[in-house]
Amino acid sequence: MALNARLDHRNPLVFDTHELGRRPGALQRLTRTVDAPKDFGIKGVIGVPEGAPVELELRLESVMDGVLVTGTARAGAEGECVRCLEPLQLDVEAEFQEMFSYPDADDRGRVTADPGDDAEDDEDRLFLEDGLFDLESVLRDAVVLALPMQPVCQEDCPGLCAECGARLADDPEHHHDAVDIRWAALQGLAGTMKDGEKDEMSGAEPGVDEKQEK
Repeated sequence: MALNARLDHRNPLVFDTHELGRRPGALQRLTRTVDAPKDFGIKGVIGVPEGAPVELELRLESVMDGVLVTGTARAGAEGECVRCLEPLQLDVEAEFQEMFSYPDADDRGRVTADPGDDAEDDEDRLFLEDGLFDLESVLRDAVVLALPMQPVCQEDCPGLCAECGARLADDPEHHHDAVDIRWAALQGLAGTMKDGEKDEMSGAEPGVDEKQEK
C-alpha cells in the first residue's frame, strides 16, 4: 500500500478534510470551479480543453476508515464528429464516488488482510495525507467514462460522401450517377474514337463523295 505523493494544498484539486473531522457520520458539502488539467479526456477524440472551467460539487462524509467523497463534475468538451469530421462541442456531466482511507485505518480496528489477500484491492486504495486528498485521478477517470467514444455532431449525421468526400448534411440531394460497369469500357472507347476510325468502320473512304458520277 503506497501513500499518495506529497500533496500541495495550493493545488485546486487538493482538498482539506480537517474541518470535517473524524467523527463517523459528519458531512461537509463543497463547491469549487477549477481549471481542467492537461489531457483531460480521450486523446485524439474528445476532451475538455486544458484550462477550461470545471464545476465541482462535492459531498464529504466521514466514515470509520476514512472519508467518502461523492461528487459531480460539469464541463464543456470539444472534439470532432466521427462521421463528418466537423468540430463539435458538448456539455459533459460526470458523477463519481471514491473512498480516501486514513493512513492508520488498519490500526483502528480494521482487520488487516493476510499477505496475498486482496493485494490488488489494497494497491488501488487511495489515502489521505495530513488530512488532504487529491481528486485529479478520480476526476479524470470519471470524465473519460462520461465522454462518448464516438462523438457525433448530431444523432442523424449522414457523414461524408464515399466517392468525393462532400459533407452530406450540407447537400441532402447529393448523389453520383451510377454507371453500369459492363458499358463503362465501351463508353470510354466511343469517346476517344476519331472521325477517321468511324469512317473506316463504316466502309467508306475519307474524303470520297458517296454520290460520284458513274
